[in-house]
Amino acid sequence: MTVTYTARVANARFCGFSKLLLAWKGSIYKVLYKEFLAFFAMYTAISITYFLLPDDQKRYFEKLAIYCNHYASLIPMSFVLFYVTLVVNRWWNQYTSIPLPDRLMCVLSGGLQGSDERGRLLRRTMMRYASLSALLILRSVSTAVFKRFPTMDHVVEAFMSREERKKFEGLHSPYNKYWIPCVWFTNLAAVARCEGRIRDDHTLKLLLEELNVFRGKCGMLFHYDMISVPLVYTQVVTLAVYSFFLVCLIGRQFLDPNQGYPGHDLDLYVPIFTLLQFFFYAGWLKVAEQLINPFGEDDDDFETNWLIDRNFQQVSMMAVDEMYGDLPMMERDRYWNDSNPRPPYTAATLFVLRKPSFQGSTFDMIPKEEMHFQPLEEIAENTEESVSRHPNMALFNRLLNAAPSHTGFMSGALRRTSAQLQRLYHSPSIDQCI
Repeated sequence: MTVTYTARVANARFCGFSKLLLAWKGSIYKVLYKEFLAFFAMYTAISITYFLLPDDQKRYFEKLAIYCNHYASLIPMSFVLFYVTLVVNRWWNQYTSIPLPDRLMCVLSGGLQGSDERGRLLRRTMMRYASLSALLILRSVSTAVFKRFPTMDHVVEAFMSREERKKFEGLHSPYNKYWIPCVWFTNLAAVARCEGRIRDDHTLKLLLEELNVFRGKCGMLFHYDMISVPLVYTQVVTLAVYSFFLVCLIGRQFLDPNQGYPGHDLDLYVPIFTLLQFFFYAGWLKVAEQLINPFGEDDDDFETNWLIDRNFQQVSMMAVDEMYGDLPMMERDRYWNDSNPRPPYTAATLFVLRKPSFQGSTFDMIPKEEMHFQPLEEIAENTEESVSRHPNMALFNRLLNAAPSHTGFMSGALRRTSAQLQRLYHSPSIDQCI
């Protein structure tokens, strides 16, 4: 079952994540503790063997340990994080590709009319075909679903009729035939349109478009199952991690401090930082191992059997059958005569009422003196002064006044340009330049 801890981290507070570190199910401790204990046991065995060796063999082992520790840094370990990022993105994309019938059932319930037995049969059968297609593809990619429906007999007992099984097995194809129920769906939609239960072609088009989206997600799951992360990428990451820590078993040994080797001044019995490094790098590799195929039976894998029950029983059939035409009586809402309706607050959320509404980022700015409007007479005096100081501006104004009256738009644009030039001329830096 997927481990959910969202509610425990709803608010950021001091040591908010510390409680999650004590969880066991779905934790890194559960998936890594065997490898961690094996690494520590091998490290301890080599360390004990080193102290039992004679002096001449100890000197040879010490040279080997220094050599391994020196060249261990040449093994690239940083790209393990890029590999995990790739796997996590692929994991989430696989979840968004799981076919859900919610949109399809809403279109089918509103588009295929008829409260009689024939209309009910059409809606239920078409929705069952869509669910059957999702079941067939999930059975092909998920070990949990395959264990629930190991043979076609189990599928027939749950979703198909014997006549449908004959039609299904009568269509010989070397490929996966999960798409066949979707074709049955389209054929039934065409029959319902001919019978007039689907009122117009626009509704039929909308229904088939939603089916194509549903069927596309089924196909995408199949492609994710067939096209894995390139094997060479997975192999090189795994080899890099394993080879690095195999070298560390020798290179990270604490040697005799009396020999005066650099970095071996202390003889520590527990290699704390080496164990932490193993925990992080090997933990990243375990994360990728768990998420690269989320359709298994690990703690954080998708609950595919729950999705089948939810989509078929709790959603699909209820929407197109029991809820068809079932509406509550319309009545005036409780804010009918209220010009300023506001839902009530509990005592824990009263602080929202005391918080002012947002008016804009410039709403609280204090106007300065230069933001006030200037009288037109003062603007005219400043303009005349600018013209007297700058003869080029006077020439520009004469050209502006000479513009024909029928070019009002151009004249207005030139006047705006003139005003901008006048403001520029008032600038001390412009005066110095001119």
